[in-house]
Amino acid sequence: MWVLTVFENNSYRIFEFADKREAALALQKFGKSAILSFTK
Repeated sequence: MWVLTVFENNSYRIFEFADKREAALALQKFGKSAILSFTK
């Protein structure tokens, strides 16, 4: 599972993706305010 964490002001949002390609596209939209990680 791919996890996208987006940081905003004093909070954060987490999105889960099954597909790496879909997660990478979402990461591009958020830019430097997000990180992408993988978990089993």
